[in-house]
Amino acid sequence: MPGASPAAIMDAADVGRALTRIAHEVAERNRGVDGVVLVGIHTRGVPLAVRLAARLAEIEGRPVPVGALDVSMYRDDIGLRPPAAGHDTHLPFDLTARVVVLVDDVLYTGRTIRAALDALVDFGRPRAIQLAVLVDRGHRELPLRADYVGKNVPTAFDEAVRVQLAETDGDDGVVLERLAIVEGDGSAGRGGQAGRGPAAATAPKGRPA
Repeated sequence: MPGASPAAIMDAADVGRALTRIAHEVAERNRGVDGVVLVGIHTRGVPLAVRLAARLAEIEGRPVPVGALDVSMYRDDIGLRPPAAGHDTHLPFDLTARVVVLVDDVLYTGRTIRAALDALVDFGRPRAIQLAVLVDRGHRELPLRADYVGKNVPTAFDEAVRVQLAETDGDDGVVLERLAIVEGDGSAGRGGQAGRGPAAATAPKGRPA
């Protein structure tokens, strides 16, 4: 059975406002940006981190370092899903004694963030790690929460949240899609934005968040 038509939940203006608000919250919580670095999680967390850094620079009048993190080799579902294309980890600064703001597009099970925390330990010992996400869709499987959220979107397990960004997709927006369910299976996969397990064969490609 084909999925229903995607429902738009954020447009380009909404994305822009959410990032601006998050930037102000980061600056307020940390009393500025002294010692703050942003680390985007591939793929869409990286351009989001770059945008947040630009907004923080406008607010605070000083640049904020930005890095990129690939967590594919730190995931706990290696071997259970097709291998994803690798990306470069680029952290052009020392993490020691810094406040690291991890940035990702969608927070779901929490397993991507757990992998990111494990990865960061290999690069230093930050003073604190905070998490900023554009969308929190709920259904956590680990005891994690975001410090900064652009939008909370209640979802069902058979739905997928799709973030589109100009840098990766040509335009900004967030849509909610109903996934197709394999006949004879009671539910869509639960492991990620697009699902995993028996229903993943009919779900759009994605990764657990």
